[in-house]
Amino acid sequence: MTHFANIIDGKVTNVIVAEQEFINALQGDWIQTSYNTHGGIHYIPNSNEPSLDQSKALRKNYAGKGYTYDAIRDAFIPPLPYPSWIFVEDTCNWVSPVAKPTDGLRYEWDESTLTWKTE
Repeated sequence: MTHFANIIDGKVTNVIVAEQEFINALQGDWIQTSYNTHGGIHYIPNSNEPSLDQSKALRKNYAGKGYTYDAIRDAFIPPLPYPSWIFVEDTCNWVSPVAKPTDGLRYEWDESTLTWKTE
């Protein structure tokens, strides 16, 4: 079984798991997505370890409802989380303008101060 995203006007409206034959019988624009692809890298299922076979990496990111499908980049792009965040072309993801602390505490982004605040 494979994951497919339904695209309407460049937006992902639904993601399903199905066989190609089922998708072929559906109306609309359905594009395959890889559950194990994030930031342009394919990972071994249920791990944080990149696969040896990176040909399995599809469309930069696993599609999610509300994502954009960019046909020119052939990539699924998540929604912009905050106006200040920066688009990274290589991964087709958004990053904060300030690196998130790695001290093990839980942080959330504060757009009004453009800083990470502890929860």
